[in-house]
Amino acid sequence: MRTKICDILGIEKPVFQGGMAWIADSRLAAAVSEAGGLGLISSINGGVEAVRAEIRKARELTRKPFGVNIMLASPDAAQVADLVVEEGIGIVTTGAGSPAPYMEKWKASGIKVIPVVASVAYAVKMQELGAVAVVAEGAESGGHVGDTHTLALLPQIIDAVDIPVIAAGGIFDGRAAAAMFIMGAAGVQVGTRFLLAHECRVHPVYKERLIKASDIGTMVTGKSLGDAVRSLKTPFSKKFAKMEADATVSDDELRAFGTGSLRKAVFDGDLAQGSFLAGEVAGLARREESAEEIVNDIIYGAEALLKSAPEMIYGKQQ
Repeated sequence: MRTKICDILGIEKPVFQGGMAWIADSRLAAAVSEAGGLGLISSINGGVEAVRAEIRKARELTRKPFGVNIMLASPDAAQVADLVVEEGIGIVTTGAGSPAPYMEKWKASGIKVIPVVASVAYAVKMQELGAVAVVAEGAESGGHVGDTHTLALLPQIIDAVDIPVIAAGGIFDGRAAAAMFIMGAAGVQVGTRFLLAHECRVHPVYKERLIKASDIGTMVTGKSLGDAVRSLKTPFSKKFAKMEADATVSDDELRAFGTGSLRKAVFDGDLAQGSFLAGEVAGLARREESAEEIVNDIIYGAEALLKSAPEMIYGKQQ
């Protein structure tokens, strides 16, 4: 299976690995790229020079294309925007803000920019700025989420723009990927399943909780702060929700309680103080696998379903 985004980026399979903060490092990104997808390194990985080091490590592990995900709300965003130019990165995905201040510089350096969007209006704006594609991320996703779910969001964005659209949110295997391709997506972005990759560095407790998660194992907190986040139901997330509903708890207290919680989940497996970000598909998680097995299962699974679709719908023709 090869789509337009493969030709634009020079990748073999239209699967993006989510640029998960504190999680998406050189080892995971390189493994996904080696499998033919697009690996991404998070820019929230310990500071600008730490990100530079991860980029250089990734280049030692793969010669295939990989990118950097930049969280534009980060205090280091402007420095990382320069870093990707200095390091000759060819692909950048963005989130949590507008890449407008950096677009001309990036385009002049030959960087292909792919913003993550959660609305039609924002997707149109990103096309006007010169993005080569957008990632339409629905509310099923783990981490920061918007209000519209993928099945509703994706076709509306596809109808509104002329650039390729990558679907994200609620995609775990070939079944969801096939549905996204049928709807017109040029690719899929996957986060939660890659948490279970052997090459993913999250704490064993994180992986264990994912594998044990049920279909109702996630919740959204932070809406009152204008920063909705989906995570696994844990003592931390339940306490956060309780504090959020308490009118006597100020926004500053709530933010202070959540500060550093993702790092505590990723590195310490701390259920009491850690935020274990995961999408609604966590209930499908069963086991750890290699990044290559994950990429191939998604793409070959989708391909098999798409080939068999006529027979599934109309029955076997005589």
